[in-house]
Amino acid sequence: MTTRTALSLTDKLSLAREASRALAQASTARKNAGLEAIAQAVEAGADRILPANELDLANGRENGMSAGLVDRLTLTEARLEGLASAVREIAQLADPVGDVVRGSSLPNGLQLTQVRVPFGVIGAIYEARPNVTIDIASLALKSGNATVLRGGSAAEHTNRVLVGIIQDALESTGLPRDAVQTIDEFGREGATQLMAARGYVDVLIPRGSQGLIDAVVRESKVPVIETGAGVVHVYLDESADEAMAVDIVVNAKVQRPSVCNAAETLLVHRDAADRLVPPVLAALAARNVRLHADERARALHADAVPVTEEDYAIEHMALEMNVRVVDDLDEALDHIRRYSTRHTEAIVTNDYARAERFLAEVDAAVVMVNASTRFTDGGEFGFGAEVGISTQKLHARGPMGLPELTSTKWIVRGSGQVRG
Repeated sequence: MTTRTALSLTDKLSLAREASRALAQASTARKNAGLEAIAQAVEAGADRILPANELDLANGRENGMSAGLVDRLTLTEARLEGLASAVREIAQLADPVGDVVRGSSLPNGLQLTQVRVPFGVIGAIYEARPNVTIDIASLALKSGNATVLRGGSAAEHTNRVLVGIIQDALESTGLPRDAVQTIDEFGREGATQLMAARGYVDVLIPRGSQGLIDAVVRESKVPVIETGAGVVHVYLDESADEAMAVDIVVNAKVQRPSVCNAAETLLVHRDAADRLVPPVLAALAARNVRLHADERARALHADAVPVTEEDYAIEHMALEMNVRVVDDLDEALDHIRRYSTRHTEAIVTNDYARAERFLAEVDAAVVMVNASTRFTDGGEFGFGAEVGISTQKLHARGPMGLPELTSTKWIVRGSGQVRG
C-alpha cells in the first residue's frame, strides 16, 4: 500500500482526480466553510509561512534573483492578511456550478438546459509566486475543481507550507485534502509529466515569464489556458490632460512594477510632447524609474538613456520604462500591434473619436481609456482573486475568475421521445 510519505506523481494525480469527483458534488456551504478555514489557517500560520518564505528569499538573493521576482516571492504579515481577505471575498462570490447558461424547449417536448460544471482537475505551473498557490487553490475549490500545483524551486519551501496548511483546512471541514496537491518535489521532470498528464488533468494554466508560458503552450499535451506576459503601453494623445497623464502613467508604472499589468512603454503624440514629456518623465524619474527614450523624448529629458528595439519587446518588471514620441495615433497603433503581448493597453485623451478608435482597433484582453493599466486585475474587476489574465481568444480572455474555471454540459429531459 502506498504511504503518504512516498507518493509518486501518478499517485498524486490519481488522488486529485478522485478528490475532484467529491468536490464537484460539494454544496456551496461546504465549499465556503473550506474557504473560511483556509483564510483562518493563513492568518494563524504566519509563524510557519514567513520563515519558509525567508529561506526561499535568501536562496533567491544568493542565486541573483531579479528585484521583480524577489518582490513577487516576498510574503509579509500584511500580504498574508491580504491573501486571507481575498479568500474570504471568494467565499462571498456566487457559486458558478449549476448556473444555467441557456435553455430551450424543442417542438418534440425535449427540455434542453446548458449548465456550468467544474473542469475537474486544474494544473498550474508558475514561478516565484506563493500568492498564486492560495489564489488558484481557493478559486478552484469554489468552482468545484481539484488542483495540482507546480510552483517552482524558487518558492518551494513556502509552497510546501502553504499547501500543507490548505490541506489541513480542507480536511477540517470534511473536504478531501487531496483536492490540492503540490508536485514541487519532482522538479522539472514533474512539470514535464504534468504537461503530459492527459486523462488526469483537464486543463493547465501557466503563470510566469513569457519563456515559461511559451514552453508550456508548445510542449503540453493537456489543453492550456494561456496567461500572457505584459508588454503594456500607455499612449498620451495630443488632447490628454497633463495632470491626468502624470497620475495615470506614474501609477501604471510605479504602483507595483513587478506585475504583468504594469506599463512598460509610454507613447506620446508629437504635438503634445513639449507639454507632456517633461512633467511626466520628471515625475517618473523622481520615483527612481530608469527611462529608455528615443531621440525626440531625450531632447526633452536629457537624463534618459537611448532606447533600443529590443527594449520595446521587454517586460521589464522593474522601475524601468521605454518612452517614444510618435507622429500620430496611427503610428501609436502600429507600435502597439508590433510589440504588444495583447494584455492591457491604455490611451489618455479628451478626444472621444480617438478614444473610440483606440478601443475598436487595439487587439488586447483589456483596452482602457483614461485609466491606469493597474486595474486589470480580478480583484479590481470584482471577480475576487484571479487565476491569471488570459491573453488568448478561446474560452476565456482577460482576468479569469470563477466562471472561467468551469465548462458546461447539456442536460436533456424527455418523456420517451425517439428520433424518427
